[in-house]
Amino acid sequence: MFKNFRKGGQRKHSKADAPDAPVNGSGTLGSGQLPSPRDPLPSLPPMTKVEPLPLFKDVSKSERQTLFLRKLQICCFQFDFTDSLKSVRQKEIKRQTLIELVDFIQSGTGKIADVCLGEMIKMVRVNIFRSLPPGYHETTGPEGGDPEDEENYSEPAWQHLQIVYELLLRYIVSSDTETRSARRYIDHTFVLKLLDLFDSEDSREREYIKMVLHRIYGKFVVHRPCIRKGINNIFYRFIYETERHCGVGELLEILGSIINGFTVPIKEEYKLFLTKTLIPLHKLKQLSLYHQRLSYCIVQFVDKDYKLADVVVRGLLKYWPLVNCQKEVLFLGELEEVLEAMQFAEFQRCTVPLFRRVARCVNSPNFQVAERALFFWNSEHIVGLISQNRKAVLPIMLEALEKNIRGHWNPEVHGLTVNVRKMFMEMDPVLVDECERQLEEKAARADEMEEQREMAWKKLEEEAAKKGGGG
Repeated sequence: MFKNFRKGGQRKHSKADAPDAPVNGSGTLGSGQLPSPRDPLPSLPPMTKVEPLPLFKDVSKSERQTLFLRKLQICCFQFDFTDSLKSVRQKEIKRQTLIELVDFIQSGTGKIADVCLGEMIKMVRVNIFRSLPPGYHETTGPEGGDPEDEENYSEPAWQHLQIVYELLLRYIVSSDTETRSARRYIDHTFVLKLLDLFDSEDSREREYIKMVLHRIYGKFVVHRPCIRKGINNIFYRFIYETERHCGVGELLEILGSIINGFTVPIKEEYKLFLTKTLIPLHKLKQLSLYHQRLSYCIVQFVDKDYKLADVVVRGLLKYWPLVNCQKEVLFLGELEEVLEAMQFAEFQRCTVPLFRRVARCVNSPNFQVAERALFFWNSEHIVGLISQNRKAVLPIMLEALEKNIRGHWNPEVHGLTVNVRKMFMEMDPVLVDECERQLEEKAARADEMEEQREMAWKKLEEEAAKKGGGG
């Protein structure tokens, strides 16, 4: 990523290039002006215009920290990136200065002084913490369209923002970084504001934030509860209030790594997060945009504690889509992964509601849904669970299988149905015969009840005719 913003160089500048960016404070630092190195990092006057400074290699080691501060001052200038012809010279100077700062941190030529560290994080804050522009959904209304159809948004200031994120990332991953000093500036407020930026519509920015936050979580142990709580709050707002957020997928990627590091037994607060946050994420209409990463998090929980499988299955059944076949296919895929990690005791507890839903899916007129449900019998583990609890499963499933064999329109679904029925016959032919007999009795009772209804209606019609004729 770093090579993407190295293109271009510093050109010679004319006096006609005057800065037009807003600045604060007073004082001027020219191209070669540096405070005396005799005084250790003096208080520097603020800059009023952007001018190129010497390279780090062109000054002595004793001057580099002061030069570092001056370069940070240049990088605090803000520009209007919506107009590409405005402040071209100043923008390029800032871009080149940011690249020099990244090189300086990455080279490890010297430990950053504490005062420099504070100013560096201040510069990062000035650049990345900003009000995000209105999202696509905010400018087009709540029914503005499918998020999958929206065009990719490009942040106008990305040529500078990318380098600022790279600088922050390089500092955090550096072996010279001391967390005790750094956490004075990369504090809880910093972390929470970073989380807010996940709502950026620029996917490149979200990708950088994901990398930075992941590294912060790994290096700054003190921030871990804050990060988990912050992500949880974002999901709460997404699920129960806004139903719109750009960074759900990236946040779930971070969570996948966090959950993978959970120790066993899993704490109650994490189980609560599963039931109150992760499972309800299935009900959102944008599920297809982040389902793969959500499913990974769910399965990680079950792998850590197989007893949670029953909770997950019942949660999926609660939020099962009724009219969206695409979401049903996603649910069935996730359900299969959960069943693969399930033990018999948990399977037994949810067998009846689970296979009532599977039976409906098997009979679905949508061939993708029916086919995906029948694929469950391709798994040896799932077939083994079914075999152990066949007395509960077979009476539910056999009726759905017979219905498909008699009349499903799709030949592939018909063929899969026949194969599943053969598996049940090989599993327990006596039980299959008993279930078929019960189905025949049920059908006979249904025919008898239908005949009685018809006779009752006929009798009512005759009585109504007599009364009508008598009138």
